Amino acid sequence: MSRKYFGTDGIRGEVGQFPITPDFVLKLGWAAGCVFAREGRSKILIGKDTRISGYMFESALEAGLSAAGVDVLLTGPMPTPAIAYLTRTFRANAGIVISASHNVYSDNGIKFFSADGTKLPDEVERAIEAQMDLAMTTVPSAELGKARRIEDAAGRYIEFCKGTLHNRFSLKGMRIVLDCANGATYHVAPKVLSELGAEVIEIASSPDGVNINDACGATDPARLQKVVLAEKADLGVALDGDGDRIMMVDHCGEVVDGDEILFIIATALQQQGEFEGGVVGTLMSNFGLEQALKRKNIPFVRANVGDRYVIEQLHQRGWVLGGESSGHIVCGHLTTTGDGLVAALQVLKAMVDAQQDLNTLKSGMQKMPQTMINVAMPFKQDPMLHDEVQAAVQAVESELGQRGRVLLRPSGTEPVVRVMVEGEDAAEVKRLCTGLALSVEKTLQALVS
Repeated sequence: MSRKYFGTDGIRGEVGQFPITPDFVLKLGWAAGCVFAREGRSKILIGKDTRISGYMFESALEAGLSAAGVDVLLTGPMPTPAIAYLTRTFRANAGIVISASHNVYSDNGIKFFSADGTKLPDEVERAIEAQMDLAMTTVPSAELGKARRIEDAAGRYIEFCKGTLHNRFSLKGMRIVLDCANGATYHVAPKVLSELGAEVIEIASSPDGVNINDACGATDPARLQKVVLAEKADLGVALDGDGDRIMMVDHCGEVVDGDEILFIIATALQQQGEFEGGVVGTLMSNFGLEQALKRKNIPFVRANVGDRYVIEQLHQRGWVLGGESSGHIVCGHLTTTGDGLVAALQVLKAMVDAQQDLNTLKSGMQKMPQTMINVAMPFKQDPMLHDEVQAAVQAVESELGQRGRVLLRPSGTEPVVRVMVEGEDAAEVKRLCTGLALSVEKTLQALVS
């Protein structure tokens, strides 16, 4: 049974367009409440990012859950990973986040966490979707759910983040520029870093409902780079709108992405004798990460793109560290989901322990030149099913040998095939990728001519 509404990370879209409408979200809250109410009297925790539409959807979810007889705990604006943590600590049956993560303010979404702070199992999502097909009802008045606001939610999460480090850890003397993307971390991330002793220079920490992710945050670190250089800071930290992604900037103004952050954390854990297993990346992880980890004798595997698939691989292998180039970093020995602030603290700990700056720590990994070209796809399919494409890929792989890799991946969000080539020489990579993209385009066009 395929899912009708849930994608790889909840339900997401443009506000006012189905399914991101008040009536749909009202019924979604009711359907989820009905499913969890089967376990007996239930309570569900709701958090949101700083989008203006969050008020509307928070109210809709609250009403739907109450109609199903489920109690509601409201946190207000909180990072997505904080909801995962608070769901566990309040012993809630589930957590709900109202957020579209790194998207523009006019989008929004709903995603769920289980009682364990992990993504909902597929069977629970399917049960919620099946409930959506039924007519909405309301429990008797005496059984309606009650709602209350958690006043100390931010403080609890701040203490959790600090608690991922030993109690004598200090950032005293460190000057950090912090970009909160005008999102859900605006009131917690600055306090975590300052309470650990850092001098914090805040940017994009004044949300107004419409400026989330607007020319700031992990998806657009250009302003952060400029401020780090202007302030002569030791480094910069950029989170995204809901706090589950991170990018960093070193004192030279160079961006440190998710692959480099994974390398730094893995290397630090190995040096401390605290690292077991290996690292899970994705199909898009830079080949340089794979090579750098191999030199450290750290196993590396690739999952499909999406933190859901990274976490699945971690659980299957019993490993704890994984993530994506885009900055979703999962430190499974510390928390249950991707957490930008927790990952930042692990990098800062590596800097303090090694007494080295961020630029030096990342230098052990050399990113490979990469070229990616999007080829229009007339209908969704796997291009590798065609002999002509297979032959073209094999020719490029043969020329690269062990010096690079090739990836063809149908996009999950656009009608295109992403053709990517990585290798040691930028000019060669561009030439090979251009030729391969032309071959793929010719084959796909022939199918519709």
